[in-house]
Amino acid sequence: MKPVKPDEKLSAIIGTEPLPRTEVTRKVWEYVRAHNLQDPQNKAYIQADTPLREVFGGKERVSMFEMTRLVFEHLN
Repeated sequence: MKPVKPDEKLSAIIGTEPLPRTEVTRKVWEYVRAHNLQDPQNKAYIQADTPLREVFGGKERVSMFEMTRLVFEHLN
């Protein structure tokens, strides 16, 4: 896959290196797990911390499907 470059908001989470979209998703999930951001009642939802809230357009909680769409809006 062709590498894509994350914008400034997403770079705070996954770094500045261009990556294929599959790697972008993997790195975001690594961040979510490392910071224990999955909703304990429903693991299909992510509870955003401050950097993720920037990527999620201010939303505090998103589904994993919505997360992918929101993350991909921050790729060039």
